[in-house]
Amino acid sequence: MVKNKTHRSGFVTIIGYPNVGKSTLMNALVGERLSIVTHKAQTTRHRIMGFVSGEDFQIIYSDTPGIITPHYKLHQAMVSAIFSAMEDADILLLVTEINLDFKHEEILQQIENLQKPVIVVVNKIDLGNMNILEKEVEKWKTILPKAEVFPVSALHNLNVDQVMKAILHYLPESPPYFPKEELTNHSERFFISEIIREKILLNFSQEIPYSTEVAINSFKEEEGLTRIEATIFVARESQKGILLGHQGQAIKKLGTDARKDIEEFLNKHIFLELRVKVAKEWREDELALKRFGYEMT
Repeated sequence: MVKNKTHRSGFVTIIGYPNVGKSTLMNALVGERLSIVTHKAQTTRHRIMGFVSGEDFQIIYSDTPGIITPHYKLHQAMVSAIFSAMEDADILLLVTEINLDFKHEEILQQIENLQKPVIVVVNKIDLGNMNILEKEVEKWKTILPKAEVFPVSALHNLNVDQVMKAILHYLPESPPYFPKEELTNHSERFFISEIIREKILLNFSQEIPYSTEVAINSFKEEEGLTRIEATIFVARESQKGILLGHQGQAIKKLGTDARKDIEEFLNKHIFLELRVKVAKEWREDELALKRFGYEMT
């Protein structure tokens, strides 16, 4: 009689400061563009899950918001999502980069307390030399002696395969948690709202990207066309005018940029209608945050 092959499944939580490349790494590991990526901090606001399944394994990745000092209740919800994902994890992936001081003692203490396998990913190695890189690796071996340390370039897919091998090594024995054909637990509406928010981050500067939230009002599939209506919420009336732009030119460009990516994501022709509304100081409004999908503790 042939013995059944052992199946491994587990949750891998990716944490780190803003802009160290967590989302780029997650997308590289999953092989799909699930997390939006920009050069701006706080691009990721939610815990975004992506699944990688093979014949005898399933990895459930969680991309988390960057570690920040909270200034709004929105930020508190984002930090809460980090700690919640850490609690759920079977393996922790701490992403950093060359010449970055990690001074968040609470996170380091939480890592120690959880006593789970830790993989430190020193990202953006293409931007440094070998001498600096060796010092960085040694530094992390001192900070977290039990962790494995991997220098990578997530953007250029360098050494990402070594991180994957380490994850598979630590993955606990378990049946799959999700159907093998699924890539994520999020809806199409969620990813569409994230694509629109990404375009806001790329098209606007200063406070605007951080004061906006996107909600999908309707999603109607017709023959040969999908109609999507979305509302962009802003915190103040003055921000509404900036988003609309002179004679509506700014919102028109935003809609065109978003439509192209949404069509690629859905592989369908779409008609996208964007509206802008003021939800006064929504970042401090717990009810509004809950409506936008943030978990409040």
